Amino acid sequence: MTAPWQAEIHEILDGAQDMTVATLREDGYPQATTVSFVHQGLVIYFGCGRDSQKAHNIHRHPKISATVNLPYSSWNEIRGLSLAGRAHIVTDPEEEKRVLDAMLERFPQIRDFAEAGESEDMCLMRIDPEIISVLDYRKGFGHSELFRVHTDL
Repeated sequence: MTAPWQAEIHEILDGAQDMTVATLREDGYPQATTVSFVHQGLVIYFGCGRDSQKAHNIHRHPKISATVNLPYSSWNEIRGLSLAGRAHIVTDPEEEKRVLDAMLERFPQIRDFAEAGESEDMCLMRIDPEIISVLDYRKGFGHSELFRVHTDL
């Protein structure tokens, strides 16, 4: 992946606050859920309930899909990402602190949630993308570019 494409992906991740994460339920049906996120490079993080359906789904089957879209007012402005990767709970204390700091900076309202004692049952999930499709309708309806990625970028 070239530097301009990496910059485009980072611009989309920086400009969006929510993504839809699709996990696989025990009964085989996909489950799509909207979550707020932060990213460090191409690695994406979100929080969820430790006992949530999402967490159970990821524990059982770590492959996920996700979409991230920038706000738009017409179809010819659509820009976003569709990605596939693997997710897991963050267990490294240094990584957890770094991600929590990034989340507090991006979403200051989390502090109120944490101070109310509601964060004890939460966990942080890490997504390591393996495939990213960059959508850019400014280049034509449905235009996309597909990349295999390495999370060390």
